[in-house]
Amino acid sequence: MTTTAESGPYIGTGGPAGLCLEDLHGSLTDPMSDSMNLLNEVAQRYPEALSFAAGRPYENFFEAEQVHRHLRVFCEHLSAVRGWSDEEVRRLLFQYGRTKGVIHDVVTRNLAVDEGFEPDPEAVVITVGCQEAMFLVLRALRTSSRDAVLAVSPTYLGFNGAARLADMPVLPVRSGDDGVDLDDLVRTVLRARDDGLRPRACYVIPDFSNPLGVSLRTDTRRRLLDLAKEHDLLLLEDNPYGLFPAGTSRPPTLKSLDTDRRVVYLGSFAKTVMPGARVGFVVADQEVTDGGGRRVGLFADQLAKIKSMLTVNTSPVAQAVVAGRLLENEHTLVRATAREAELYRGNRKVLLQGLEQRFPPGSGVSWNTPDGGFFLVLTVPFRTDDALLEHSARRHRVIWTPMHHFYAGRPYSHQIRLSFSTLRHEQIRTGLDRLAGLVQEQRAQAGQHTTDVPPYSNR
Repeated sequence: MTTTAESGPYIGTGGPAGLCLEDLHGSLTDPMSDSMNLLNEVAQRYPEALSFAAGRPYENFFEAEQVHRHLRVFCEHLSAVRGWSDEEVRRLLFQYGRTKGVIHDVVTRNLAVDEGFEPDPEAVVITVGCQEAMFLVLRALRTSSRDAVLAVSPTYLGFNGAARLADMPVLPVRSGDDGVDLDDLVRTVLRARDDGLRPRACYVIPDFSNPLGVSLRTDTRRRLLDLAKEHDLLLLEDNPYGLFPAGTSRPPTLKSLDTDRRVVYLGSFAKTVMPGARVGFVVADQEVTDGGGRRVGLFADQLAKIKSMLTVNTSPVAQAVVAGRLLENEHTLVRATAREAELYRGNRKVLLQGLEQRFPPGSGVSWNTPDGGFFLVLTVPFRTDDALLEHSARRHRVIWTPMHHFYAGRPYSHQIRLSFSTLRHEQIRTGLDRLAGLVQEQRAQAGQHTTDVPPYSNR
């Protein structure tokens, strides 16, 4: 017989082992945990539906030979430039690698060429996608139940999920007209401290954000940095879409404007090289000291300690493929992704023109005009939730993302996110025709109902 302090004597059943969901981590019963899988499941159930949902890069440019070519380029670089022997190259590719990564010098050069800042290579940790980078940072910052993180809302649902896994509450900050409401940011920080919390950082996607597609003006970026210093916050800058502006110019990253090491820069090669490589990185050049004020290293060193117990290291082969793409293009992804950027600009134009044609003034439908990236947000005169998404996929053969997933705790909204990165022009037009059919149906049915219950829920 086993005795526990909480329940007293415990008698086993002798049957197969089982687990109660309530005895597992709380994130597993959070509706947010299902959000990442929802769209894939809907797409699998309705393969004939056109999808405006997935925020993925256009995949028709991918070729298997690219992987082999980029791998060869990196291996030749190691031999010719670094003078490595075949044995050393083989060991780097096929053995466990350095926890911080093996292409940190190539990444720092890319940041200097494309983003205007060149960090110490030792401040860079190569991660298993940007999702791991988020978790490492949040796990390191979370020291007690008082610690909290801010995020411009609505925000990327993967960040909310990473914070939930790190047991760190996310305090929403209004996006406002400029991408972040700075007054609300200050109010949120002060209110949190009054409530006994310790805000550690604020997560922001300054360029063509997911889901809104909004970019911060340069003066807003500078003011945000000033406020971070004034209120002793770190800024977690996530920049997966920055290389895809609608025009020819790009605003400076927060990190390139950062003179006080307030910015932890989160990067990913998923949208620019290939998602399947699962290679991201974090630039964490903040100095870390001990209780006596003595320097113990960089924040990146502390993140590497956590990574060593989480994923050990990022696949050196995947890193080599990414580095080969950078080396092949003289370290610039602006040049390497010029074809993709042009396609996204064209898709954005077709989508905006199609919306104007199908939803004229008075239709009750409106949308924002993003400055680039992959997304825009549509506001409709009826409630949108997961049940309506299922109905849309089944009946109208078009898939989109309900915006309530980007607001923690909301069961529905009146908005949907449309992604224009993966479809061809004719698919966009066909998808908009189908979406217009859904809107027409829902508006007609809404006129027949006097309650706030969506018509489709009674089917």
